[in-house]
Amino acid sequence: MKFSQKLLLWTTIIIALTLGVSGYYFVNYVFETSLAREIDQALDENSILRFAFETAALNVPVKYDLLQDGSVEQIASNLEISGQSTGRLIRISDEEKESLYVSDGFETDDELLHMTDENIYSYRVISVGDRYYIQTGRSVNAMGRVLYLETLRDVSQVFEERAMGFMVYRRLMILMLIFGIVIMYFIASRLTKPIRLLMRATKEMAAGDYGYRAKQVSSDELGRLTQDFNHMSEVLEETIGQLEAEVQAREDFVGAFAHELKTPLTSIIGYADMLRSRKLDEEKSLLSANYIYTEGKRLETMSLRLLDIIVTKKDGAKVQKVQAESLFEYLRSMFLPNEEMVFDFSYDQALVQADVSLIQTVLVNLLDNACKASEQGGRIEVVGREEPGGYRFTVRDYGIGIPEEELSKITQAFYMVDKSRSRSRNGAGLGLALCTEILALHGSRLEIESTPGEGTAAGFVLQAEGKEDGHEEIDS
Repeated sequence: MKFSQKLLLWTTIIIALTLGVSGYYFVNYVFETSLAREIDQALDENSILRFAFETAALNVPVKYDLLQDGSVEQIASNLEISGQSTGRLIRISDEEKESLYVSDGFETDDELLHMTDENIYSYRVISVGDRYYIQTGRSVNAMGRVLYLETLRDVSQVFEERAMGFMVYRRLMILMLIFGIVIMYFIASRLTKPIRLLMRATKEMAAGDYGYRAKQVSSDELGRLTQDFNHMSEVLEETIGQLEAEVQAREDFVGAFAHELKTPLTSIIGYADMLRSRKLDEEKSLLSANYIYTEGKRLETMSLRLLDIIVTKKDGAKVQKVQAESLFEYLRSMFLPNEEMVFDFSYDQALVQADVSLIQTVLVNLLDNACKASEQGGRIEVVGREEPGGYRFTVRDYGIGIPEEELSKITQAFYMVDKSRSRSRNGAGLGLALCTEILALHGSRLEIESTPGEGTAAGFVLQAEGKEDGHEEIDS
């Protein structure tokens, strides 16, 4: 059963119970009030008849010491005649509670009569056939005799009004229930609309449409739930997008890795088979051996870079305070003297937070890439500058540059802008991928600006502490 149907059903049950109980108590309250009024009137009428009987007995001619039965009947007959317009019935009994006078239609048992005494008056509600009466009983003292006066008052109309009240209320309750059900149907439909929209959104997302969003139609708790659901959907869509990108990156990595292995292995196997299967002159043998050596070194470099990336991710960085000058001195010792390139080192002296060996790897890779991108005799600038946000390292070359559409891809493993040029210089497209991982461990990132034909500037920022005065520029 749908939630809206449950809401409608339980609302209908509650309304029905509420109307039924309240209607029962209301009609019954009116009935009991009317019946109590009739009882009071019957008792008052009995008292009036008693007083009238005693007064009439005093006016009877005194011939006997006691009031005679005939006189009793006469007085009772006169009382009945005087009350015919009210539909009153009476019965008068003697000391032995034997009937002396009974009105026509006074048909009832003697139970109330036996309950009545000189000091006790009583009443009860009885039904005779399809009629209802209030029966009252009281003792009467007349000329030395104790008689008992009973009256019957017809109150059938009160019971008929109660029955009519219940019938009218039942009809009214049915109409109110029908009207309430119609109103609650629209209310339940409106209240559950956000839930239906959320259900539709979940179905669409389950079918693969992660961009689908539930429409917000209210600002209450369900509206906030819709907002939270849409926010969750956005996060889920981003996460799925990231996962898909990672899966695609892994597939590209495996494909590129297989391709990078295949190319040098094919050359190695081909030249090794040539050396093994035929006798070559010295020049061709040296050439073949050189190809095998070159491709083997490329495989070695690629393997070491992959190992560096794996180890870096696993071990993390051991950051400490390092003199920036020591990093530049290390680079100078690695790349100078170099007759093929012109290096320009310029840096501020400062303390930086870094893992020395890892940052040295980053800088070496950046300089190595700059050398590969430059022609012989090209100029390469290695700069270190203090900034408000830390200490910036920059390696700038004036070589071939990188197209704008390639900038977002060059940090991917095995990606090379110019594959033939990179392979000719023993490149495998892993240097910048390693740099990216190392800088991420330092809370930094690689920033690259490049213009094709004009050169490339690659840099990053490290946290600086304990800055020292001084500035040094060295050209080599």
